[in-house]
Amino acid sequence: MNQHQKKMIAPTVITVLLSAYMLTYFFVLLAVPMPVWVKVLVGLIPLGMLGASVYVFIQRIKEIRSGEEDDLSQY
Repeated sequence: MNQHQKKMIAPTVITVLLSAYMLTYFFVLLAVPMPVWVKVLVGLIPLGMLGASVYVFIQRIKEIRSGEEDDLSQY
């Protein structure tokens, strides 16, 4: 296991756990009896957070692979 793979473990685990939590929240929300428009409105929140989480995960993996470890060097 090389150095880059070790640094990818934590972001991967966090993203998987967060994704599982958000998807569970979304499916439980679908089971709760309430008007459909409320379900759609409230259901967009966890799906949006899931999308943002995956986007940030992809950006972090690109940073690790490129060797850019220090985010402060961008400023």
